[in-house]
Amino acid sequence: MIKNTLTLIVLLILGLVAGTLIGQWLAPIPALSFLTNSVELSWRPQADLLAIRYSLDLHIRLNLLSLLGLVAAFLVYRKL
Repeated sequence: MIKNTLTLIVLLILGLVAGTLIGQWLAPIPALSFLTNSVELSWRPQADLLAIRYSLDLHIRLNLLSLLGLVAAFLVYRKL
């Protein structure tokens, strides 16, 4: 497989989603609360240029497991 930017982005998104899902599944276990505490980041760029108006909402929920998923995805990319 050819290493390119699109492959890296797809793998990072998959790693982030996988880590977040695992964090949600492990949330009911009190002993693992340090892994599942989430922080939500929001970004809302918008503009009104008379001819074009846009608004974009981007929300990212990060926890320790989602960051580990990002690291794992990057390591998989490096192995390609």
